[in-house]
Amino acid sequence: MSPYRAAAKRILDGAGARSPKVGMILGSGLSAVADAIDNPSTLPYTELEGFPDAKVSGHTGQLVLGELAGVSVACLQGRWHAYEGHDLADLAVPIRALKTAGCETLLITCAAGSLRAEMPPGSLMMLTDHINWPGLSPLVGPNDDALGSRFTDLSHAYDPALQGQLREAASDASLELHEGVYLWCLGPSFETPAEIRAFAHLGADAVGMSTVPETLVARHCGMAVAAVAVITNLAAGLQSGLSHEQTLAAGSQAAPQLTRLIKGFIKTLVEPSS
Repeated sequence: MSPYRAAAKRILDGAGARSPKVGMILGSGLSAVADAIDNPSTLPYTELEGFPDAKVSGHTGQLVLGELAGVSVACLQGRWHAYEGHDLADLAVPIRALKTAGCETLLITCAAGSLRAEMPPGSLMMLTDHINWPGLSPLVGPNDDALGSRFTDLSHAYDPALQGQLREAASDASLELHEGVYLWCLGPSFETPAEIRAFAHLGADAVGMSTVPETLVARHCGMAVAAVAVITNLAAGLQSGLSHEQTLAAGSQAAPQLTRLIKGFIKTLVEPSS
């Protein structure tokens, strides 16, 4: 049995009668969002075959199963990054496990640096598109035809209908939701001011070290993707003194309004009848 199928079986065993319909990924400093999940049960990543260790500070390293706004969810409380030295193909396993366990929608959150002065730390930005700056992909290698076709269309990497539902949720919660293009950098070093100036010319609105690989895997296996970045800092050249500690602190401060947005968004999703 492939690792993602074995992990999916373990997830379904842990979920019981509440098989998950929506998958969620929580980024740096955002683990507290999982506290809003009702009737939670947890599975450490160490119990899920093929799940890499989550070693970066601010990433708890467990899967939380339960209900959010009446919808069954599977929440990855902590993620993995290419800069940790993982084989990118290994980063596909958790997403494919969620899909195989029943998740048709994936909501990704992340921390990001803003390239726009009018989008300061504490802001929320919905991703409308992305730029894969490293040009790397977890889809490189043999294709699993049971999951998706060899070549993946990314014309709508972030689902337009889900974007509309995020806008609706933000309006209902009286939250300002910025929109923009996210540029993925490999990390772990922060970007230089010269790189940020170049990225702005390319059309980027925010920059970060995650999200894109997960989106590629999810779209390959047919999941609809929505993504929200919590702006934790202005990018290099727009402010000084960047640090991971700053990212974690700003993410924690923004977690309550992100939770409000996510709960409102989940409410707009109609859970298929079992």
